[in-house]
Amino acid sequence: MSAKRRMRDKKMRNQPASVQYPSSPQNEPCSSQNKDTPQNGDTPRHGIGQDRYGPSTARQRGSQHQGGWVRGHQRDGGGYAEEMPKTITAKTFARARAAEVTTMLKAVTKPTGSCNVFMALPKHMRRRAMSHNTKRLPCRLREMANRLREKHVGQKKVQAKNKSRKARRRHGNLLLEFNRRQRKNVWLETHIWHAKRFHMLKQWGYCLGDRPTYKCYRACYRAMNSHCLMQDLSYYCCIELLGAEDQLLASLSQLTSKDVGPTFAAAACLLGRKQGSTMVYKAGQYPSQALGPVTFMWRPRTQGSTHRQLWIWVHPTLKQDLLPELQNVCHCCEPILPPAAPVVATAELTANPDPETKSEMTPPKKQQAPGTKRKRSCKNDSENGPPAKKILGDGTRSPTTPVTWTSGSTGISINDLTMEMVRYRLIGPQSHSVLTETLEAATDCDSISKSQTSSLWWPEHCKDEQKMTLHRQQADVFMTLKGIYSTGEVPPGTVLGLTVDDPRLTLPKMRVKAVPDIKQAQEVNEENRRELMLRGVPEHCSQSSLWDQSVRDNVTHNMISAQELNRMKSEMLVPGSRLSPTPLQGRVPVLLVQQPGKQVGQEMSSWGAGWDLLLPKAWGMAFWVPLVYRGVRIGGLKMSLKHSQNKGASHFPHDYPDCPAGVRFQQEQETQLSDKFKRRPPAKRTNYIKHGCLAPFRCPWQQLAEEWELITREGDRGQSRIQPDMQHAMHGAEVDVTPMVPQSSFSLLRNRKSLKLLSGWCRPTTSRGQRSLRVGEVTPLDHSHVTSFHRNTLVWVRLSLLAKGKPELHALVCVPTHEDLTRLKKKEPDFSGPQEPPHRDHFKSQIKSHKKGSKKPATSSSLSCKSENKGSELPSSASVHGQTTTTAPSLTSSVAQPSAAISDPSLTSSVGQPSAAISATPVALSDQTSTSSHTPAKDPESASSSDLILGLWPDPLPSVTSHCSRVTLGWVTQGDFTLSAGCGEALGLVSVPGLLHTLLNQPVEQRGLLLLRNPTSLQYRFAKINIEV
Repeated sequence: MSAKRRMRDKKMRNQPASVQYPSSPQNEPCSSQNKDTPQNGDTPRHGIGQDRYGPSTARQRGSQHQGGWVRGHQRDGGGYAEEMPKTITAKTFARARAAEVTTMLKAVTKPTGSCNVFMALPKHMRRRAMSHNTKRLPCRLREMANRLREKHVGQKKVQAKNKSRKARRRHGNLLLEFNRRQRKNVWLETHIWHAKRFHMLKQWGYCLGDRPTYKCYRACYRAMNSHCLMQDLSYYCCIELLGAEDQLLASLSQLTSKDVGPTFAAAACLLGRKQGSTMVYKAGQYPSQALGPVTFMWRPRTQGSTHRQLWIWVHPTLKQDLLPELQNVCHCCEPILPPAAPVVATAELTANPDPETKSEMTPPKKQQAPGTKRKRSCKNDSENGPPAKKILGDGTRSPTTPVTWTSGSTGISINDLTMEMVRYRLIGPQSHSVLTETLEAATDCDSISKSQTSSLWWPEHCKDEQKMTLHRQQADVFMTLKGIYSTGEVPPGTVLGLTVDDPRLTLPKMRVKAVPDIKQAQEVNEENRRELMLRGVPEHCSQSSLWDQSVRDNVTHNMISAQELNRMKSEMLVPGSRLSPTPLQGRVPVLLVQQPGKQVGQEMSSWGAGWDLLLPKAWGMAFWVPLVYRGVRIGGLKMSLKHSQNKGASHFPHDYPDCPAGVRFQQEQETQLSDKFKRRPPAKRTNYIKHGCLAPFRCPWQQLAEEWELITREGDRGQSRIQPDMQHAMHGAEVDVTPMVPQSSFSLLRNRKSLKLLSGWCRPTTSRGQRSLRVGEVTPLDHSHVTSFHRNTLVWVRLSLLAKGKPELHALVCVPTHEDLTRLKKKEPDFSGPQEPPHRDHFKSQIKSHKKGSKKPATSSSLSCKSENKGSELPSSASVHGQTTTTAPSLTSSVAQPSAAISDPSLTSSVGQPSAAISATPVALSDQTSTSSHTPAKDPESASSSDLILGLWPDPLPSVTSHCSRVTLGWVTQGDFTLSAGCGEALGLVSVPGLLHTLLNQPVEQRGLLLLRNPTSLQYRFAKINIEV
């Protein structure tokens, strides 16, 4: 329909249908069915209910005389017809006009919700002053305007929700807004700094910086590799344990095991000289039911006291699992409520005083000095009470929430010190140079300050000569760090206590890059430097006042504000010079903890080492800005993950699927990736079914462990039966086996002795597999070792690609066939790895039919016939595996000597079809004769069409190990191109029984070669496996 026709329709929609429009008789056919058509053959009329825009009103291209009114210029040059309707029906015409007049009067006299009285006036009579003075309105509208005015007078004027930016940016309003926003998610002290430069992420109850808004990935890697990268780890939770040493060790021994590594009772850590790390389990549940990794620090012993103090640092998502377990083993079930803050009743403040005392309570008005501006005073100061204070610590915690628990039987008390301290991590070989240039040991107080009684902690501290002697020794050790060339030269985990001056006093005018000073390094005593590198910090130098709660509170509450510090600097005679003497409030106790770099493997030793800086709360920005001015790079959560990946270390909670925190993280990650997948248009989504990927957004570790346990169990049972005729069993011999689904949950192998054996059997090599690394004497691998390991376990491995490629998240780790290894050994130029045959999507047609059925519902008979036809097209288990009766696959046939379904080229197309579509149970590798009669085969048509998503397998998943042409061992949890190794590297988990059988059936010179395949690709790529201990 043309635009002119639509405009004419709009104008003529209210016209009466009884009007006759003349038209040429040759262009309008006669309608004998019209009731209003005359019997003498005159031009027909359009009656009510008929199309009023019939052929009589349409423009005819070849005619010069048209009936009716037509808008616009005529193409044929003809003018407008001046003819009027010959006849009208008076009664119908008058009724139509009366309805129009009534509607028009109603719209004028009765304003709608969006109109008012002034809308009844024409535009040229409307005045803005009429809203204030109704007498300016015409007399006929004044009464209605007065009624509306009286109606709105009683209503209270609502204040605008959004204030002006100038009002919102005032310090008081801004502080109130920030405090309100901290009630839901905890803010770090560097939150405002990060929010201006980072993409913020709300996770684990905190608002954290995820990644910078500018491109700096390679710059951050160079900082970790050659200079310094800094991160704010203040969101880590600190749990303090107080009590007798024997009681603490006895209680904590239930959560750890010596097989994993050093525990809380490690000698070096127990002295307080070093920070330790261990793996924590539920009480008495090792090796299953792991909780997560923790780091801990013991306070050095004091003479003549058996009372000890322990700090345990945990990830925030691990705290909710560890804290109840600590309360259970320490028997600390008696919470101590915090003291209630005194609350002043508002009635006492707002009560009307007596007239006599009113004048006494009212303060006299201050006289304004001539030539000064009048200071703005808040009108609601008396109503709001005292000004708001900045939230320090956890703003989401209720004041009545207990943070201390004690035990009457063991004498142990537990304190939750979450957000009570600030923790910064400096990563890189020049981290010590940044610290030595930023921090300066605290100066001694003068004699006048020592003689007077002070509420500050440092003057009282200086009165004790023994403490000052310790402070000088700690300052000497700190100055020795200037002679160190790399942070990795210091023993790992070294703890150094120190008291420093306020770093804002030595803030440089512009940003500089801290580098080691050769002259200062030469001045350092060589003997002291060698002593520090070999033995670390002495035990007494690890002591710090930061352990005392009273000192921390004193330093926090007496901190000099930036405004006061700037005022003191402005009064200096020489601008830019340091304040002298140093303010007494400018002494801060800190702890320096050396963070070890890469400690596993034989490559890149100590890469990523650094220092952790522990401070009292409220001093975060006072140290953050001076450190930034020394040229450090700032990293977020993403860079923490890359740091762990480059070190070849597991990252919590990403790589801990056997822990409750890891399970929760995997569920959140699956939800995020699934939502991101669903937001894409269906035509732009990857069809993971055709790529042979069952779970692209998660890793079914439990199912993988159960399937490999079944394979191992059936292999052990059937080996004695079919050992004489193994080849016959491989090609279809029927074995009567009843599968038993294990009920135990999987666990990760963390026993150091077992890991060393596995590492030796995998023939460790360099990153690209170029040369073998030296390994001590390793026991030869045989079938007896397979049964010695726990079958339902996984092991954490590092995979390095031999050639090009970039591993991605949730990539498949598979077993290569003999043919793949042979072609790799021949070094064929065109062979970069095998390819997975494309799979068939059996759910695509069902989804399409469901969409068509929702638009046009079909009969039940047609749907039933359609489902029968679909079911007949699905391949059965016999057609997939190329045999009449499928058997439980033997270990030898599935790993070392692939069965006909995998090795036979003629069955490549059938292998591409997902055998899981008709799998009996999620844990069975294939249908078995003994279970086919009990458990129906999984049919794609049995799934609900409304729950199906194009390209994704519905739950429950079929067999994950035998779904593809290569047997699956595990999945990748971290993968990327690693700049430190110069190749694609992946970190993931594989099944221990599957890995052992793979190594047993591989040639000795090719042991440890596996295949990697990304979820969005069909290309397998060779990778070398390394288990670093």
